[in-house]
Formats: sequence, structure tokens, C-alpha cells
Amino acid sequence: MPTFLTPGRHGYSVRFSRTRPDALAVATSQYYGLAGGGTLFFLELAPDGSTLLEMQKLEWSDGLFDVTWSGTNETAVACGAGDGAVVVWRGGCAAPLRVLRGHSSEVCSVDWPRGRLLSASWDTTVKLWDPESETCINTYAGHSQLVYTAAFSPHSPATFASVSGDGHLKLWTCTEPRPAAVVKAHEAEVLSCDWSRIETHAIATSGSDGLVKGWDLRRLTSPMFTLKGCECAVRRVQFSPHAPSVIAAVSYDFTTRIWDLKRGCDPLETIRHHSEFTYGLDWNCLRPHQIADCGWDSLVHVFIPRSLV
Repeated sequence: MPTFLTPGRHGYSVRFSRTRPDALAVATSQYYGLAGGGTLFFLELAPDGSTLLEMQKLEWSDGLFDVTWSGTNETAVACGAGDGAVVVWRGGCAAPLRVLRGHSSEVCSVDWPRGRLLSASWDTTVKLWDPESETCINTYAGHSQLVYTAAFSPHSPATFASVSGDGHLKLWTCTEPRPAAVVKAHEAEVLSCDWSRIETHAIATSGSDGLVKGWDLRRLTSPMFTLKGCECAVRRVQFSPHAPSVIAAVSYDFTTRIWDLKRGCDPLETIRHHSEFTYGLDWNCLRPHQIADCGWDSLVHVFIPRSLV
């Protein structure tokens, strides 16, 4: 299993490139994000797949809490930073291309599948940006507590979802200042959400209650599934881009878990290769069933779950 160590930096987010199956970006923070700076690592899998190689390392003056690749420029990424900035870098360049400022607190989620960029912050807002002009197009202020994740729908470019410490999942249209739909998703903080890339009506949420829930956009009155198994908060959840019934999640119980809804609501596999909170998660959309995760133990892993082989 290829593994990479980020010395003195704790992993918050890992993302495979949208266009290159062996390229990854990892956002990290010093001192568990409480103080100090952040480091963005560009990594590549060696040709034989045995190791992860560092291609570039970029420093920021505050912690980096999320990273996303651009959907229109294969070498560009955006990071959410602890000083409220959204920092845009291009691989191979030492200085940031853009620094988008508008949030008044930590930016803990960024998404950039097309030309516009979405950011979510502890200041309780979500912002929509034009990165080229460094302009904030709109600010969405419907949550009462910090917003952990905001993500565009892969099926509707003008639609996005957000989840918050207020326990709600909210669905938005970019042109409207108020949400189109609101769901009390968990009786706890909602830490993550993810759209199914295959089923147009499905979205999943995860919370500090240790649960993963699935929601049908056609009927939001109750969850279509609830997945248990995690002993602590579930920091990230993701549908597999290759199999609509397969879901992965990472938890503060140091694990990565895999479920297949066709086989029930118990985990197919529980992977224990971190010794601290497991924080970052991403499926490789270009290589079936390959996953990357990262944690506060400064380790990044790339692997294929045994249950899916």
C-alpha cells in the first residue's frame, strides 16, 4: 500500500486529480490546525504503484483545511485556509495564482468542478466565486452555525448542497439567496455531504453522531438509508464514482469504512491503518475502487479495499 508521511503536518484533505489518475493533492496543517501554518503537497504514484512521490510542496501562513482540483485547469487547485482565504495554486508555480478574501473565519470546504468556485466557512456562510476576476458573486447565509461542507451537484451546475453544525442539510440554487429545500438531517452537527455521481436523486450526509444517512431528493421527509458502525464522528462520506451502492466514510475513531447498500447496512470492511483521527477521503474517479485517505497521524494512504477486489 503506497504511503506518504507529511512530517509535522496533520492531514485534513486529500484529492485525486480529475484528469490524471496518479496525481494527488493533500492539504495539511501544523499543530492540529490550532496554530502555525499549512502545507499543500502535490504527490504522484510511482509508475509501479508502490510508492507516493512528492512533486512539490507549497507553504501558507495559516492552516489548510480542504483542497479541490479545478475542473477546467488540470494543474490548478484551490485550498480553504484558516485565515479565511481561498488560495488558488498551480502545480509548478511557487506563488499563489489568486487569493480570494471575503470570509471572516476558517474556510473548511472548497469545490471547483467548473468555472465557478464554492467555499464554506466557520463564519456560517457559503460563497460563490469567479476565481479569474477574484470576485465574490454571491453569499449564502442560511445556516445558524458553521458550515462544514458545500458541494455542487454533478448533475445540475446551478445547484449545490451545504451542511452545518446546526444539523441541517440545505439545497440551493446559485441564483437564489435562500435555500430551495431544508432537511433536519441529524440530531447533531452535520460534517459532510456528497452527491452520488451516478444516481441523480441521491445525496449522503455524515454527522458527529457517528451516522451516515442517504437522502432521496424526490422525497426528503425521511432518510432512504442509515448506516451505523462508526464509533465516533464521521468526518467525510463519499459515494463511489464507479458503483452507485458503494459508500466510504472516514471517522474520528481512526477508521475508514466501506458499505455496499446491496449487501445491507453493516460495513463490508473496516480499515484501521491510522493512529489518529482519519480526516481526508477521496475515491479515484479514473481508477476503479482506488481510495486515498489521510489523518492527523501525518500519513496519506492509497489503497483498494479488499472487499471490492
